[in-house]
Amino acid sequence: MKSAHYVIGFVLIVIFLTTGRFMRSDFPDKDLIEQELRMLMRSRHIYILFSGLIHLLLGAYSREIDIPRVIARLKQLGSVALIASSILLIYAFFHEIYLAKQFSNFSRYGIFLAVAGVTIHVLSEVRLHNRNKAVS
Repeated sequence: MKSAHYVIGFVLIVIFLTTGRFMRSDFPDKDLIEQELRMLMRSRHIYILFSGLIHLLLGAYSREIDIPRVIARLKQLGSVALIASSILLIYAFFHEIYLAKQFSNFSRYGIFLAVAGVTIHVLSEVRLHNRNKAVS
């Protein structure tokens, strides 16, 4: 999963840059946009960046050597939640800005999945640390 997180992280950074270009070209006069829509655009745009940064960090810090099967499965579950979160956040950007032009539950569920994925990864690391401490 380590290399998958790197790839997904870099792809999300490219998507972040691309969505920035979309916003600049589709909404060139920012002063004429309603402030609520402008805040919605910027927040959804930033969510994609944060999602990419989470994946890059996991790619940098993940260990795949000598991990018990239960902990490896937990980490996989956390990674799946984070990947699903990223997909939802990208979809939320386009849906909420271009289609609905208002808040929807897509971004909310994307954020909840990101929290769940990060929490699962943290708890699996705590469990691995406690296991290693008990063994030594």
